[in-house]
Amino acid sequence: MELLREAAAWACILGGSFFAVVGGIGLVRMPDLFSRLHGTSVTDTLGAGLIFLGLIIDSGFTLVSLKLAMIMLLLLLTSPTTAHAIAKAARISGTHPQTGNDQPS
Repeated sequence: MELLREAAAWACILGGSFFAVVGGIGLVRMPDLFSRLHGTSVTDTLGAGLIFLGLIIDSGFTLVSLKLAMIMLLLLLTSPTTAHAIAKAARISGTHPQTGNDQPS
């Protein structure tokens, strides 16, 4: 049973790390602010959620896991909210998303 718990914890941590790395690559590769913001906020939320879930499974169900769950909940609430606030501020300042019509002919 202990081996199964450790395997599940490591699977979650490695999966979360994968999504965090993909988000970092997306930050560099995407063409405009809105694409970068969307790509990183989605993968950041999923990556952090999986990493915290793996840490909760690894620590057992103790006070430490309760604290990790509270931090995870905070991140899951604030990450999409900040992405929305940044996108709204960019739109107000006049930044527009790139479309297929922006490319020169």
